Amino acid sequence: MTDAPDPRQPLLAGQPPTGTVTIYPLVGIPEVVSGDHLGSLIRSALVEAGLTLRDGDVLAVSSKIISKAQDLRGPLEDRETLVRQQSRRVVAERRTAHGTTRIVEALAGPVMAGAGIDASNTGDRDGVLLLPTDPDLAARQLYAELLTAHAPHPLPRLGIVVTDTAGRPWRDGQTDFALGACSVQVLDDLRGGVDADGRALTVTARAVADEIAAAADLVKGKSGGVPVALVRGLAVGTVSDPGAAGARSLVRTGPGDWFAQGGAEAVRAALGVPPGSPAAEEVGIASVLPEEAADRMARAVRLALHGEGAAVVDVDQHSGTTTLVVRAPDPFVAGRVCARLAVALAGERLEGVAVARSTDS
Repeated sequence: MTDAPDPRQPLLAGQPPTGTVTIYPLVGIPEVVSGDHLGSLIRSALVEAGLTLRDGDVLAVSSKIISKAQDLRGPLEDRETLVRQQSRRVVAERRTAHGTTRIVEALAGPVMAGAGIDASNTGDRDGVLLLPTDPDLAARQLYAELLTAHAPHPLPRLGIVVTDTAGRPWRDGQTDFALGACSVQVLDDLRGGVDADGRALTVTARAVADEIAAAADLVKGKSGGVPVALVRGLAVGTVSDPGAAGARSLVRTGPGDWFAQGGAEAVRAALGVPPGSPAAEEVGIASVLPEEAADRMARAVRLALHGEGAAVVDVDQHSGTTTLVVRAPDPFVAGRVCARLAVALAGERLEGVAVARSTDS
């Protein structure tokens, strides 16, 4: 057993410094069609690039070619229906110039826009591509295909990260992330250790698989036709075994999810109008563009009146003050609608609008 190289010593010619990660784009992979054996295509691309897989390598593979090989497609004109079919729940929704965009918890696992349905780089066929519903299984199947493609030679200790692209809360732009994984330590939990200054680490857990996916996208890109990259030089232990937890374990849902719904959607759901429901369409969905106060107020009124029968709301504008006056045959219902209306107005971020109950009998 040899000692690790001393980073203070000069390097031999062509030898990368300790800790260097190298990413190789695998060019020359042809347009993938239904039924293609991805393991063989990747094997051929490695040979063409003059690359031989080594222990500790990770292949970052775009989910798009997996969807093409598995023929996971749908019609473009029915995209909103497809989004609903590919979703477990709606987190947030907004009107756009092209319809309603929904942030959803996809069947594939992550929370993302439009369930990850993609109309770009779909090949020579019309329509959209759908994500595999079990991306970790897709990664394991690709691992098995690579075993077959390398036979009779053994496959080195190899990791696979299936990548996709998504936006992130509080950050502009999109980045690639790990949709699925096989034989990769997807999370490096540093809690219980210490930092470089000797201070205790209590919350740090590195999303290693996401970091691999994002780094690989720097050479794969979105328009270069390079769906696979080889990532080499990762830390010892990054590549684990095929039975390790996959990328789905990185998805935070349930009690640990602080952002299970958008702010507006949480208010509406509390008033009986959850996102993605027919009631949400009836009440009206906020636009991604700025809206007039009158339109937002009208939507708040519809929300407050949802399910409240004969109650009505009148607008009284006097001396520059807007008051919404609630009338209902039952004074208890009128009081409840007043409370609902106050909440609905807050959800629309409307200030300076008063709410009152009519004194008429």
